[in-house]
Amino acid sequence: MDPRFNVINERLSDIKKIIAVSGGKGGVGKSSVSSMLAMVLKDRGNKVGLLDLDLSAPTDHIILGAGDVFPEEEKGIIPPEVKGIMFMSIVYFVKENPLPLRGEDFSNVIIELLAITRWGTLDYLIIDMPPGIGDTALDVIKVINNIEFIMVGNQSKLTLETLKKVLRMTNEAKKKVIGVVENMAISEIEEKENKLTSLNVPFLGKIDFDGGYESSLGNVDKLLTTKFAGDLRNIISNNPEVF
Repeated sequence: MDPRFNVINERLSDIKKIIAVSGGKGGVGKSSVSSMLAMVLKDRGNKVGLLDLDLSAPTDHIILGAGDVFPEEEKGIIPPEVKGIMFMSIVYFVKENPLPLRGEDFSNVIIELLAITRWGTLDYLIIDMPPGIGDTALDVIKVINNIEFIMVGNQSKLTLETLKKVLRMTNEAKKKVIGVVENMAISEIEEKENKLTSLNVPFLGKIDFDGGYESSLGNVDKLLTTKFAGDLRNIISNNPEVF
């Protein structure tokens, strides 16, 4: 067994709740939900960390407007604070350059990032999961003992089929799925049936399409005033057993 596995769970031992946000398929808004969830939980008075593990196309730093902050080295890496959120991403090491890795190399980077990061005491750590259901996603599921999952999806049949595969993967790994969130919902379109309720996991609520969200990217204060943030606050308030 890789000795870093034990180190990882020691690093995470003072975190009350670890929530991984996954969707399987790209484009469902996984990064937006991850970043906004961290912001809203912080705004509610919690101590929060956000870890972007989407190594191929990290974007959480853009959503947060991370700017010119960098981790500190002290017996590992201490994440910088962005608007009060402890934030870690591969962009601190590669900047805006693509990461030219394949297969096991991707997995090794994720394990190393988890092993070196010192989070300290947190109420929540939100993890923006790698896309898909490949080795990188499996590594996160395998090495973090007390991880729980929120799935992000929409009413698309393609998204639904991918979510089913992700749920099978988490079930086989005996990891808890908190529930599913519908993102970019269009309220004007009446659905005869909410397809996401067929997944046999709790439906936590929906986030309506917000035309003002894009123009708020990079400005945490402005993002917290968007309808996106309001819908996410409602989801948190309506699921007190989860948050």
